[in-house]
Amino acid sequence: MSIIRKIFTNSRSQEDGIFFTDIQKILGFKPNNLECYRRAFTHRSSNKLDSDGNQINYERLEFLGDAMLSSVIAAHLFNQVPSGDEGYLTKMRSKIVSREHLNELGRDLNLIRFIESKVPAQHFGENIHGNIFEALVGAIYLDKGYMYCEKFIKKRVILPYVDIAKLEGKVISYKSLLIEWCQKEKRTFHYDVFEDNGIDGQRFFGVKLSIDQKVVAKARATSKKKAEEKASQRAYFAFQEKINTK
Repeated sequence: MSIIRKIFTNSRSQEDGIFFTDIQKILGFKPNNLECYRRAFTHRSSNKLDSDGNQINYERLEFLGDAMLSSVIAAHLFNQVPSGDEGYLTKMRSKIVSREHLNELGRDLNLIRFIESKVPAQHFGENIHGNIFEALVGAIYLDKGYMYCEKFIKKRVILPYVDIAKLEGKVISYKSLLIEWCQKEKRTFHYDVFEDNGIDGQRFFGVKLSIDQKVVAKARATSKKKAEEKASQRAYFAFQEKINTK
């Protein structure tokens, strides 16, 4: 073996050893196939291809992990809340696997440190944290099967975060809640969205929310969706007593 090849092999072996140790700490068990987990943290900007010319990135694993999360959470709720109907169980599952919650899980585990990408970390959107958490779940399923996948989800999601009583009172989307109330009460509503950029050149959006042709809340954020949600939240608290008594 040449000196250059030996140095490269030793370097890769050491890198694998560090990655193995870090992943094992997160999983709570020994991984078998490290490549599954490397793929879970490979961003599409890396432009990697497999031997068949298919892209190597975390997106397919993200799809698989999303399905595994939904399956395990659904089974848990089905068993824990025997009185819950389909609508209730669906709503509760949505609260547990909401994008906001998945992002929180990914941040708490600091999964972004494993990302292989040609894009600087500061340019990633907030959802990168939840995306790679789902991809990690998908990697566990491929590597170890359903039982280990279930074990991980129970340890990292259900035990520390799933409190049925608290979740029942948690609002996923203030906008959806407000629109549902307006429709039920036959009130008109309108979101007036406009660009509201600051002096630093960063792009912002402003929103004026009107109910029955009267402006009831205003908000400003870096995206239309966030601005509408923030305005809806402010309107919800303004009308909370009326909404909660209906």
